[in-house]
Amino acid sequence: MYRYDQIDQTLVNERVAQFRDQTGRFLAGSLSEDEFRPLRLRNGLYIQRFAPMLRVSIPYGMLSSTQLRMLAHIARTYDRGYGHFTTRQNIQYNWPKLEQVPDILADLAGVEMHAIQTSGNCIRNITADHLAGVAPDEIEDPRPYCEIIRQWATLHPEFSYLPRKFKIAVTASSGDRAASEVHDVGVRLKRDSQGVLGFEILAGGGLGRTPIIGKLIREWLPQADLLAYLEAILRVYNRYGRRDNIYKARIKILVRALGAAEFTREVEQEFAASAGFAPRLSEAQLERMRGFFRPPPYESLPDREIDGASDAAFQAWYRYNTRRHKISGYRIVYVSLKKHGEAPGDATAAQMEALAQLADQYSFGMIRATHDQNLVLADVPQRALREVWQQLERLGLATANIGTLTDMICCPGLDFCSLANAGSIEIARQIHARFDDLDYLYELGHLEIKMSGCMNACGHHHIGHIGILGVDKHGQEWYQITIGGSAAAPAALGEVIGPAVAKEAVADTIEKLLEVYVRERQGEEERFLDTVRRLGVEPFRERVYETHHSAA
Repeated sequence: MYRYDQIDQTLVNERVAQFRDQTGRFLAGSLSEDEFRPLRLRNGLYIQRFAPMLRVSIPYGMLSSTQLRMLAHIARTYDRGYGHFTTRQNIQYNWPKLEQVPDILADLAGVEMHAIQTSGNCIRNITADHLAGVAPDEIEDPRPYCEIIRQWATLHPEFSYLPRKFKIAVTASSGDRAASEVHDVGVRLKRDSQGVLGFEILAGGGLGRTPIIGKLIREWLPQADLLAYLEAILRVYNRYGRRDNIYKARIKILVRALGAAEFTREVEQEFAASAGFAPRLSEAQLERMRGFFRPPPYESLPDREIDGASDAAFQAWYRYNTRRHKISGYRIVYVSLKKHGEAPGDATAAQMEALAQLADQYSFGMIRATHDQNLVLADVPQRALREVWQQLERLGLATANIGTLTDMICCPGLDFCSLANAGSIEIARQIHARFDDLDYLYELGHLEIKMSGCMNACGHHHIGHIGILGVDKHGQEWYQITIGGSAAAPAALGEVIGPAVAKEAVADTIEKLLEVYVRERQGEEERFLDTVRRLGVEPFRERVYETHHSAA
């Protein structure tokens, strides 16, 4: 992984000192709330319902064991003993004291971490495929390009006060585990007909109040022009993006208003005009960055037959929570943060410390955060899988449910967030309680539930196979249900099935949707999403609302 040099470390240290001074002045009354707000936002600090919330950057989801131990230390020392991993491959702390946040940032700086640009109208954490570098289906490791973009974007003076927040995802897999089509900009690695590596660029994607799938604006971009083209996109956005209406300020609104063709024309014109001064990536720069992401010292190991016949629990975990590695003799292991009854995405300090030890023992000291609020040990020798499973089982992190209905995305909702209209965690527990039979979940096959407590869509409900959106109706919590969404290419937005359902009826509604699926699917290989795409929404709508008892 990338390691800070003296410039990186100095920048982060000085930012901590600046924020310590700013916080002290705010607490002393010499900075007003209006003056302090943009300063704290640039350092990842929100004010939530009950306490400040600090969002810590995990660039493209990569963590060393040392960094994970520090995150555990922060959870135990400054919070309530846990952290919440998010869909942007970050971690959030929901209970820090404002006066202690500079100390937290200083601790983070000591392990080459920070919270810079995890909030505010700037370029946010750069995200990537959480299997980057180990996935058999990628054309090249995308992480060097993520790091190049991260360094370029951090404290970039021209793009520090954009019309609205800006999110970039990078992927090198056709399966698109980075959800690049629903980002402000999606960068996809590709090769031309001669095998030369370059990029395909999408722009104008996003979820929230106005969900939109991104548009292809450049079919082929040479590697050297990556930053120059991103600058051109951001300049056009900075120039024409709306600042008079927060709900119409995202780049997706600009692309829709101009039309993809006109937006592309503006970007290409800016790109051409900046040719004399825009940054260009040399092969030496690219090679230097690739050097930070060289493969670890893999052993030369044969692939092994995994004997789980005598142990159904291990066999299920192997099937659902591990994936094929591009190196023989190794396996990718998902660490499930979705134990039934627990808040999805949460990990305790004790769990994080134990995972750091597991990473040191079995995965070259590295851990990854995923878009689906799980963690990954990416390089586990196949011979060690049973030992890893046993230790994860003791930690409550081996629920064999990755890719199943209960591997759901869930934002903090009304439990913490000041923007939420309804709870999410309680609904997740309701679903866990109803669908606690793993054998039944396995029969249903691959199924993604994604849930948000408000229209900001932090839980990505628009792109869930089943999406759940919390809404407020006269002070009551209700839930709008969508089906047919997907983050994987080709991405799709879910369709609302009908009126919102009452809080106590959410699990019942999902059960009715599944009844239609089980009855109508064509063979066990047809996923819920495939059945919805084949049949449309109507059969599902009819089953949910046939009695009208749960409709608003």
